[in-house]
Amino acid sequence: MKKISAIIPTLNEEIHIEAAIKSVNFADEIIVIDSYSTDKTLEIAENYNVKIIKRKFDDFSSQKNYAIEQATHPWIYILDADERVTPSVQEEILEAVKNPKNKVGFYVRRSFYFAGKNIHYGGCQRDRVVRLFLKEQCRYKGVVHETIEANGELGFFKNKIEHYSYKGFDHYISKMNHYGELRAKEYYKKKKKINYLFHIIIKPLARFFIHFIFRLGFLDGFQGFLFARCQAYGVYVRYVKLWLLSKKVS
Repeated sequence: MKKISAIIPTLNEEIHIEAAIKSVNFADEIIVIDSYSTDKTLEIAENYNVKIIKRKFDDFSSQKNYAIEQATHPWIYILDADERVTPSVQEEILEAVKNPKNKVGFYVRRSFYFAGKNIHYGGCQRDRVVRLFLKEQCRYKGVVHETIEANGELGFFKNKIEHYSYKGFDHYISKMNHYGELRAKEYYKKKKKINYLFHIIIKPLARFFIHFIFRLGFLDGFQGFLFARCQAYGVYVRYVKLWLLSKKVS
């Protein structure tokens, strides 16, 4: 059977890294690519049989693509540090590598945990990402919320991995701020024009209603409301930061 290299990108993931490494212990090689963490992420990772690469972060796609180039084996499994491969997904991974059926990669769905609750709606029912793929056939593109560009057909796993991106409300908001800044810089480089009425007022409101009403976020109760508000905030921050860049103010 062909071998697998698991890749875990990290930045200050001391609360996640141990569990993340353990959840991909089926891989023949585990690579931790770290953006110079200042907590105990690397100290914890060094207790395991992993290859550690330090690289200054520029954007998500570049970071992951660099790690892919360093991988030894033909199959790549990318795991964000706040994700966990479940036993059922592990079985699907090993079966896919053994018999890929002409697929060059595979989507997997995620169970998202937010503010103490497994969120089922608000768009999370559509949450799927490519995590297993052939090194020679796939690469990442995009600065934020990067996607896979595949030279071939992609398959789908039936089961879900677990996604624990919520460490606390303040941390989640800081992530939205970070993603918003990265996306604003991307838009600024592309010379995207901004209309403050549409982009800063209407678009955030529309995003809230999309997640809370049209994607049934209200069925998740208050956490569903809070999640929808956070998504709206992310859009708001993105365009405020773009406006600030365009006016050359901070």
